[in-house]
Amino acid sequence: MKKIGLFFGSFNPIHIGHLILANYILENSDMEELWFVVSPQNPFKNKKSLLKDHNRLDMVQVAVKNYPKMRVSNVEFSLPKPSYTIDTLTYLHEKHPDYSFALIMGEDNLDGLSKWKNSETLIKNNQIIVYPRNFEGEKKDNDYLQHENISLINAPVVEISATEIRNMIKDGKNVRPMLPPEVFEYLDGSSLYK
Repeated sequence: MKKIGLFFGSFNPIHIGHLILANYILENSDMEELWFVVSPQNPFKNKKSLLKDHNRLDMVQVAVKNYPKMRVSNVEFSLPKPSYTIDTLTYLHEKHPDYSFALIMGEDNLDGLSKWKNSETLIKNNQIIVYPRNFEGEKKDNDYLQHENISLINAPVVEISATEIRNMIKDGKNVRPMLPPEVFEYLDGSSLYK
């Protein structure tokens, strides 16, 4: 069974924090590949700051092209909206029966996990790798971390926010150090996020 890590996100834009985390997971787990699953625009939300699906997909593709174990997936673009993680995983298991998938999520998502669609099935049938996040306020112990399929990894906490990057671009500030060089080139000279 080929082990694949799935890192879901809007990647609006993908930044070096995403790549540092993905690389850490690949180097410190039994994952053979890590797929960035680009989530489409939620039709029920007004997301004027969210770039078009193809722009975000293009940025992830250029960001990971020099990392042989990283891939980009647009699987959710063709699935019914809104996208639910359990439905995407079910689809991927059917399409790739010889692959084993692990879900990668931030520690901040654990608190709301019980509200996810079919969360008990999701946890029972999938490995979940949780990376640490800095919290506002006090950090709570989470019962989910006791589950055999959920493991908290000791990845570096990289505090870079895509929102902050978008705001800096809008304000004409230099974001070059926060982005993979290829993504900086993609955005530089364009009107994206301005």
